Amino acid sequence: MTLSSTVSVSLGERSYKILIQAGLLSRLKGRLSELAVKGKVGVVTDRHVARYYLSGMLRQLKKCGVDAVPIVLPPGERSKKLDTITHILDVMARHRFERSSSLFALGGGVVGDITGFAAAIYQRGIPFIQIPTTLIAQSDSSVGGKTGVDHRLGKNLIGAFYQPKEVWIDPLTLRTLPMREWVAGLAEVIKYGIIADEEFFSYLQREMPGLLKRKPDIVAVAVKRSCEIKAQVVAADERESDRRRILNYGHTIGHALETLGRYESLIHGEAVGIGLVQEADVACFLGACDRSVVQRIQAIVQAAGLPDRMPQWTAAKIWKAMLHDKKVSGGQVVGVWPERIGHVGMMPIDEPTFSQWHQTLPTLTSGKSLSRKKTV
Repeated sequence: MTLSSTVSVSLGERSYKILIQAGLLSRLKGRLSELAVKGKVGVVTDRHVARYYLSGMLRQLKKCGVDAVPIVLPPGERSKKLDTITHILDVMARHRFERSSSLFALGGGVVGDITGFAAAIYQRGIPFIQIPTTLIAQSDSSVGGKTGVDHRLGKNLIGAFYQPKEVWIDPLTLRTLPMREWVAGLAEVIKYGIIADEEFFSYLQREMPGLLKRKPDIVAVAVKRSCEIKAQVVAADERESDRRRILNYGHTIGHALETLGRYESLIHGEAVGIGLVQEADVACFLGACDRSVVQRIQAIVQAAGLPDRMPQWTAAKIWKAMLHDKKVSGGQVVGVWPERIGHVGMMPIDEPTFSQWHQTLPTLTSGKSLSRKKTV
C-alpha cells in the first residue's frame, strides 16, 4: 500500500494532524519524539486487537524509554460503560499517572471513545492519541473529539468533547479486520458521500467491488476523503452547535436500533446502514428529496452488503429510543435528511409524523427495494 498523507484538523490551539501511513505502527520513534511523549503511557485496547498489535506497540515504547502500561478490555459495545471508565482510572491511579502522562487508544471506535473520555476526566485532562485499527474508526470516529460511553437508556449519553493530540492511521491494520466489521465500516464511508460529496459517492458506487476486496489504493482514497470531510466539518463546528450535526445522518434511527438490540443484534455500522436508507425514506416522505435519491442510497448500501431493512419493532418503541438520543430538542427529534446526493438538511420530526411514515413501511425481509410511492 502506497498510501501516505496528512490531513489537518484546524481548531486553533487544539489543532492536530491525522497521519495516514502504511506501516506507521512499526516506526513510531519519530512521532513519539516530535510529540514529546514522556512518562507513563497507558495503552488501552481490547483482547482482539491486543492479539495482533499490543506486544509490538509495547516493545517500541520501551525502546523509546516510555513506561507503558497495557489496559486490555473485553471487546465490543458492551464495554462502553462507566464501569469500564472506572477500571481505566483505577489502573492509572495505581500506577501514579500524572498530568504529563498519556493514553493511547489502540483499537476501534469503542476503544477510542472510552479512552478519550478517560483522558478527558483524569486529573481534569491528560493527552491522548488515537490509533484506530478498524474502518469505522479510521474513517470517522477517531477524528473530531467526541468521547464517551453508553447509558442503558441510550447510546453516547455520557461523554465530553475532547480532542486527541494526534491521530495515527496505519491502513495495514485493516488486513486483520473481520469481514463483518469491514462491511460495517463502509456505512460511515458511504455517509460522507451522501452528506457532502456527490463525486465521492459516485466513486464509491463504481469502486465498491474493490472496496469489498480491500484493494489498497481504493481503501486509501476512501479513508483519506472521509477524514478530509470530517475535518472540515469539525473545524467549522467543533461542539456540534450547527453544521456538525450533519454527521449524525443515519445515526438517528441507527442509534435507536442499536439501543433496542442491546448492542448485540446489530453492530454500529450495520445499524447506520439501515439508518442511511430509512432516514432517506423519511426524507422522501417529508418531501425533502425525490424517490430516486432513496433508491441510489439503498443500492449502494445493498452493494456494500449492509442491512437496509427496519427490524420488526413498533414505531412507539423506536420513537421512545430515539427520544433518549442527544439529537432531541424540545421533545422533537432533529433529523438530518438528504435533499440530494452530496447535500443534506436538518429539520425536526414529531411522533405522529414518524408513526405515519412507519405505517408505510412494507412488511418485507431484507434486500427488497423501497420502490413504493410517497403516501402523504
